[in-house]
Amino acid sequence: MQTRPLGRTGMDVSRLCLGTMTYGEQNTEAQAHEQLDRAVAFGINFIDTAEMYPVPPKAETQGLTERYIGSWLKQRGARDDVIIASKVTGPGLGHIRGGPRLTREHIHQAIDDNLTRLNTDYIDLYQLHWPERKTNFFGKLGYTHQEDDNATPLEETLSALKELVGAGKIRAVGLSNDTPWGVMKCLELADRLDLPRVASVQNPYNLLNRTFEVGLAEIAHREDVGLLAYSPLGFGVLSGKYLNGNRPAEARLTLFERFSRYTSAEAESATQAYVSLAHKHGLDPAQMALAFVNTRSFLTSNIIGATTMEQLESNLASESLKLNDEVLDAIDAIHHQMPNPCP
Repeated sequence: MQTRPLGRTGMDVSRLCLGTMTYGEQNTEAQAHEQLDRAVAFGINFIDTAEMYPVPPKAETQGLTERYIGSWLKQRGARDDVIIASKVTGPGLGHIRGGPRLTREHIHQAIDDNLTRLNTDYIDLYQLHWPERKTNFFGKLGYTHQEDDNATPLEETLSALKELVGAGKIRAVGLSNDTPWGVMKCLELADRLDLPRVASVQNPYNLLNRTFEVGLAEIAHREDVGLLAYSPLGFGVLSGKYLNGNRPAEARLTLFERFSRYTSAEAESATQAYVSLAHKHGLDPAQMALAFVNTRSFLTSNIIGATTMEQLESNLASESLKLNDEVLDAIDAIHHQMPNPCP
């Protein structure tokens, strides 16, 4: 398993990260433990979660994902062998703290709850799950400026995170679902006010959504704020299992119609092209899609997720898959013909 530096933190994380947002919804506690055991045995040292998980978010299951990881950590008794990333929720989900904010009060309350559920004294990477300000994320490309009179100032948010670092509750901070301006503003504030420097940005990145390349890729290189790529298979769409209207039993898009980001006609056409390319070269489409993400020079870690052990084994196998120049050139040709159908 290859490792890459997590920003300038001094921590090295595995190129594959185990995503866990299905734990507590599509996966039981026993299944979660089985996945965690297998991932660590394979060489993964990086586990990503969030206070709002599992997904889809709802009050009756909120926090179960961290609890399952916490029971595994307690059972395993080797906390220092893994790097745990979690997140504090941005505004919009009323069942968390009556409406979460990125204020000092909310962040301090959130971290104590994170730590309790995870059965640990510290979290290695603590991420802002999405900005509090009004901006374009979660599939929005166009930007229409709106004043943020009620948004928590970034200075307050980063100052609260500095307090958590000083208290030993977190080691490093990161962003998620953020923009080039957001990353650069956080870096500027960190430098000017001696606040924690963001180490990473967790954004969607896959064959159907390469928008990270437009502005954030250069920042990743020049500022050492690498990508933690989520949805590298576009909710499983890039495996090809949903083509031609198929909806396999117990699959995410079968169970939860709300996940429509990767189901447009344009997505279907592009997915068919990528799946056909994989088959032409004797490759598994899902493994090809993951291996492509693994090749990106701005990548820190590729967040894989699975609901079955068979899927997990397939995802793990992408670590050793090397795509030749012919395949990479063909991928770029499809991308230029059908760019970012699922931003």
